[in-house]
Amino acid sequence: MKRPGCELCETEGGQLLLSNEWLRVVLVDDADFPGFARVIWNDHVREMTDLDADSQQRVLWTVLAVERAQRAVLAPAKVNLASLGNVTPHLHWHVVPRFADDSHFPQPIWGQRQRTSSLLALADRRSGLERLRRRIAEEVSRIPRR
Repeated sequence: MKRPGCELCETEGGQLLLSNEWLRVVLVDDADFPGFARVIWNDHVREMTDLDADSQQRVLWTVLAVERAQRAVLAPAKVNLASLGNVTPHLHWHVVPRFADDSHFPQPIWGQRQRTSSLLALADRRSGLERLRRRIAEEVSRIPRR
């Protein structure tokens, strides 16, 4: 079920990496945070507890698959996981690789900018995005279909 007027019902929510009958994984177009991904439940639900146990598990396994891929390919200092939905109340998780030299570290990406990121570091991270796409697909393909 889709909800008219919901951004994540009406758009992909980013650059589509993969999609199945339950959810999709997208890369967010954010110049400061290459590799920032979202895991978005396809149907319009607001909270994790709106899903049955199998669906909850599927979402979490997918979030963890994306995190594993980011860690393997990008080697971040930390990965931030967030399910906020205050602005867009459609179930989605942000999976954000963080680096000690990124523009906001150690603040959240929505917090106050701490510095200007090195263009060289950002270009290096962007150069890994194709490998990241492939690795996310590999990791998600290992999740049982049930």
